[in-house]
Amino acid sequence: MDCTDARFSFELYPPRSDRAAAALPATIDLLAAARPDFISVTYGAGGSSRASSLDVLRYILEHTDVSPMAHLTCVGSSHVEANRLIREFLDAGVRRFLAVRGDPPADLPPGDDGLGDIRSSAELVQLIHRVQAERVPYGELPVPGLPARTVLNHREHVQIAVAAFPNGHPSSHSVSQDIDALLAKQAAGANLGITQLFFHAEDYLSFAQRAREAGVTFPILPGIMPVTSPARLARMLELSGEDLPSDLAIQLEVEPDEDGQREIGIAWAARLAQRLLDGGAPGLHLYTFNQHAAVLSVLDRIGLLPTAPTTAPTTKESEHA
Repeated sequence: MDCTDARFSFELYPPRSDRAAAALPATIDLLAAARPDFISVTYGAGGSSRASSLDVLRYILEHTDVSPMAHLTCVGSSHVEANRLIREFLDAGVRRFLAVRGDPPADLPPGDDGLGDIRSSAELVQLIHRVQAERVPYGELPVPGLPARTVLNHREHVQIAVAAFPNGHPSSHSVSQDIDALLAKQAAGANLGITQLFFHAEDYLSFAQRAREAGVTFPILPGIMPVTSPARLARMLELSGEDLPSDLAIQLEVEPDEDGQREIGIAWAARLAQRLLDGGAPGLHLYTFNQHAAVLSVLDRIGLLPTAPTTAPTTKESEHA
């Protein structure tokens, strides 16, 4: 596909320290200047980052022209709590959501899966649609010259994304089971997919093709992240459960210079992004680790930044932001 027609989006997580909180608005401003389709904000299991997630979402709404996407998880949430949180996000102006099952806390007793009333992301998708329908049952427009208002025959809808797993969910037994899960989420009302991290274009392309052939009709965005150090690679593997990409790992390990490692990671991600777009991916979802320079450099190299000479970063970021 023509890269200039591709869409892209970013993911952030709520700041975990006062220093990170002070730095995040500038990062958001720089990411927003690239004109992404949306910026998603993660949400901790059991509501551990509820307030800070909402703060980040509100900043995006109030200080940028970009649409924010709120993450929601099933873990440890009752119907009442989930209903209240969804309404809170909707009332703040959020119209995009990522509904995921979520990871259970590490200290759960044996036999406890950590889930509350909502047992799957498909149920969470249904709940989001239900809350929005109850909150805005119909639309209205004023009638010129009359005090009355006319009722529209449609209401405002929300976008609900769900997770996709090109190399399989940890609890899945087969690719077919992962595809069936996507179909169930689609039947529940999901209208976008975003993949877990992966390292090779064929992982995504073959999965996306199988999903289409099985009847998944919504777009599936590949999720990628520049891996700019061995420590970052180790953390990425921990989060994703993916197998070690030996070629990338060796390149990062043998390069002693931090700038050299950063260049290896950006070049790798740019090649991956280009292969994905050439293979028919509808866009890119970039995991930022709350840093802007690496992801913007990737977009710059494949020609997706709207004003590359002024938007592309020139300074190195700390790996510990």
